[in-house]
Amino acid sequence: MATFGSCSAAPSAGHPPICPAGAAGMVRPRLVLFGDSITEQSFRPGGWGAALADTYSRKADVVVRGYSGYNTRWALFLIHHIFPLGDLAPPLATTIFFGANDAALLGRTSERQHVPISEYKENLKKIVNHLKDCSKSMLIVLITPPPVDEEGRERFARSLYGEDARKLPERTNEMAGVYAGQCIELAREMHIPCINIWSKMQETDGWQKLYLSDGLHLTPEGNAVVHKEVVQTLRAAGLKPEIMPYDFPHHSNIDGSCPEKAFQ
Repeated sequence: MATFGSCSAAPSAGHPPICPAGAAGMVRPRLVLFGDSITEQSFRPGGWGAALADTYSRKADVVVRGYSGYNTRWALFLIHHIFPLGDLAPPLATTIFFGANDAALLGRTSERQHVPISEYKENLKKIVNHLKDCSKSMLIVLITPPPVDEEGRERFARSLYGEDARKLPERTNEMAGVYAGQCIELAREMHIPCINIWSKMQETDGWQKLYLSDGLHLTPEGNAVVHKEVVQTLRAAGLKPEIMPYDFPHHSNIDGSCPEKAFQ
């Protein structure tokens, strides 16, 4: 067989090279984003999930598991499918971002999504405990529901339904804050990180239009806030992208005359 120095000749185009089974870093760790529509939409242009994937490019796979309209009660039906016990490669970290739908008010247009506050906290606890059963080392991060701009929600409803729009708000910022408080309390009790996005966004003047597109869902600026807070939380737990290994060699470490050395 022809060789290039001590290096075997490159395989033909019909037989691509195979990285040795023992090569380090072949499997990327996963960061799973579990939540409702705010998570589901996070890979849209300007989304916080897409930005997270860029931050951890070639260091970890960011997996979106967002379900529009879901509350914590419905999320419990999903956890064994998304996070199976006995998984040989459980996520390195998981964000849990529910509450915006749980906090929908009874007697209003979105009441079927409502989950009582005590049940909301208990459901979150069940989700966290399941993740702990999946992996003792997984980083679990709770994120509170975002604030609600009630006027923005009304403008959005009228843009869709005109005079037939609801007469009373289906969500209030005050109630979202109550649910955020329970999320924070649970995180403290279970000794896991929590991002208080409800309070963080309201630190900025004009947050209603700056961060929320329809009174509830996020603008690109709102997504940027979530991305920044998530990255800070991951970094604080030791998941710093600059020190995490690449899954395969960086191109600068590949010798053009003997590439296989980089993959041994």
